[in-house]
Amino acid sequence: MNVARWVVRGSFLVQLLLGIGLWIGRFDIAKPVHIVVGVIFVLAMWTVAVFALRAGGNRVLGAVVVVWGVGLAVFGLVQESILTGGAHWVIQVLHLVVGFAAIGMTEALAGRTSAVRIPPAA
Repeated sequence: MNVARWVVRGSFLVQLLLGIGLWIGRFDIAKPVHIVVGVIFVLAMWTVAVFALRAGGNRVLGAVVVVWGVGLAVFGLVQESILTGGAHWVIQVLHLVVGFAAIGMTEALAGRTSAVRIPPAA
């Protein structure tokens, strides 16, 4: 769980930096890297959710993290075709908000799960 949690944190930070570079238009060549790191971020979210669910963590929040990961991935891959033109910044801000919500929910799930006492394996 801890490794997956740190992958979520690290990949989110990389995503944030790459996203800022893409947003200001100075780092367009990094788009494929942003996509790959986004996939790693979502996979790490799902890993945290699976560990949390297996450990008896919050089932609803675990399911929300899994579904949110799917939505985040789809949204990230199609966002360039949504509201193109001068108003596209709205979609970019929404993508950022969805990303922040993703890490927040994943951290909340991991934190609540680590507070659950896990019995030793028999």
